[in-house]
Formats: sequence, structure tokens, C-alpha cells
Amino acid sequence: MTTVDLRSDTVTQPTPDMRAAMMAATLGDDVFGDDPTVNALQERIAALTGKEAALFMSSGTQSNLCGILAHCGRGDEYIVGQLAHTYRYEGGGAAVFGSVQPQPLTQDAQGRMSLSDIAAAIKPDDPHFARTRLLCLENTWNGHVMPDAYLRSATELARERGLNTHLDGARVFNAAVASATTDQTALQRLRAIADHFESLSVCFSKGLGAPVGSALCGSTELIARARRIRKMAGGGLRQAGLLAACALHALDHHVERLADDHANARRLAEGLRGIDGLTVKSAETNIVFVDVASGRGPALLAFLKANGVLATGLIGLRFVTHLDVDAAGIDHAVATVRRFFAEAPAHPSVAGRSGPY
Repeated sequence: MTTVDLRSDTVTQPTPDMRAAMMAATLGDDVFGDDPTVNALQERIAALTGKEAALFMSSGTQSNLCGILAHCGRGDEYIVGQLAHTYRYEGGGAAVFGSVQPQPLTQDAQGRMSLSDIAAAIKPDDPHFARTRLLCLENTWNGHVMPDAYLRSATELARERGLNTHLDGARVFNAAVASATTDQTALQRLRAIADHFESLSVCFSKGLGAPVGSALCGSTELIARARRIRKMAGGGLRQAGLLAACALHALDHHVERLADDHANARRLAEGLRGIDGLTVKSAETNIVFVDVASGRGPALLAFLKANGVLATGLIGLRFVTHLDVDAAGIDHAVATVRRFFAEAPAHPSVAGRSGPY
């Protein structure tokens, strides 16, 4: 039985052409700065995002960590969403490794912190308080594209109050493809998003399908500080051009095709709508969230797994489309969910339970 893996867009396998690019890569020692393929990738992603420099990282978590610590010192703080990845899902790294205090704020359903909350959270210059140095945003957030007007307003507010800004752009290519217009290509849209921020982290191993890697993009000075932090964090890789070649291939061949993943996510959401016991949330990009009534989420996950469909249930039932899932796989997933509800009606003992799984 072929497995349809919708747990994350991180589960993709390198394509044959990507593997060929890896094997053909010219290599050096990146710790010494002389791996030509890494250098080419860093120059390429810096140019695409309109920044002076970039630094290849082993993961998005490492890239965000080095970015935050390059902006902030011990006793500083960064403002971030209560459910943002840089606060909730990265092990508290900025606080643990850098003594940088997060100031988490409530977010709305699209991941936005209110401008008034951001303004109120910025501390005065007083020894009683941590020094507020940085605003961190995320795009996409749970699959939602952060509106450009909000990005502009939030980052302008931050700069007016003396803060720098950082974007967790793990899926910023998805945001760029989804929000591009007839007058603006996806890569032009990427640049427009990046222009709002002093720094951003971009991921190659999610929708773009590379096996490993992210990049931190920013000023030459910031990237120099981040390089030192990366070294301390054990992130100095040697012949990393093997991995950088995959990322370069992804930039050449896998950006525009993200629209296919978005179409498959819409196909999945539309196929699941109307099932009694499910609440399907809108799919703007490649992520579909589903709330399962009556506490039946674990049973549905188990049924899906037994029938060759993988999903996650950490923050509601989540399905993520990617380059290794086609329309036929989506249709199989929809049919399997429908079969679960047709064959296993809710047990009376749990019928009164409700809420998301």
C-alpha cells in the first residue's frame, strides 16, 4: 500500500534531478568560507530577498535562533506571537542560549498581533525592564498569508519605536506564490515581503523540497554576527555544498510549482467539507486544519494510518500538501476520511464531547 504522507512538507524525498545536482556539486570547506556551491546559494538567496548577505543553516530553528541572537544581547527581549514558531516550537532557544527574553502576545486567527498590543509591550528605557529590541513575525502562519498592509504597519511601528524586525519565513515562498498578482511574479512578491524586515529566515526543506537547510538573510554586519553564533551552536558545516546544491536546484525548479500544492490543499478541503463531525478551515496555501467533534481525533488518525494516510494531531488535525503528494493521493485521503465516518459512527459514550483535536 502506497502511503500518502500529509504530516508535513518536510517529509519530501529529493527528486532524481535534485540528487543529480547534489552529486555534481563543486565542494570546498564552508567553515573556511570556500565552498563555492554554498557561496553561490548564499549570494542567490541574498539577491532574491534584497539583502546584503545570507548564511546557510542546517535548519529553520537554527536560522531563527542565530537571527534573534544577532539582533539581541543578554537582557534584551523580542516581541513575538503567543503561538509563533520562534516562541512556542523552538525549545526556548533564545532564552536558553542567549538570555534573550521573549514577550509573547495574543494573536488572532490569522496570526496577527494587534498594533496596540505591540506598542504597549515595548518597554521604556528603564533599568527595571528588559530592553525591547526586536519584533518577530511569521509568514505564512498556520497556512495563512500575512497581509502586506499588516506587515507594513507592524514593521513601521517597530522601527518608529527603535526596534529591528525579523521574519520567520519558513514558508515565505508559499506566501509569495499565493499572493503574487498578474503584475508581480512570485519572486518579486518574495522581495516585497522581505523588504519589510531587517532580517528573515527562509527554508529550503519545506515546500521547496530540499532535504536539509535554511538561510538567514540580512545586512553584512548582522550576518557576520550570526556566523559567529552559528559556529558556537555547532552549525559550521564542512562540504555543505552537497546540501546547498539541492537548495539551488529547488530555487530553479520548485518555486512556481508550489501553486500545485496549494491547489491540492484546496482539493482536500473541498473534499472534506460537508462531513458531519468535521469543521474544515480554509486553505490559503498548503496546510489544511480540521477540527474533529466528539473527541474522535485520535481514532481518525489511527484509521487513516491503518489505511495509508498520515496526518498530525498536535494542534488540531493537520494535513500538509507537498511535491510528493498528487491529486490521486488527495482523493485517497478524502475517501479514507469519509469511510471512517461512514463505518464508525460516534460511540454514545463520547457523543457529548466536543472541541478540536
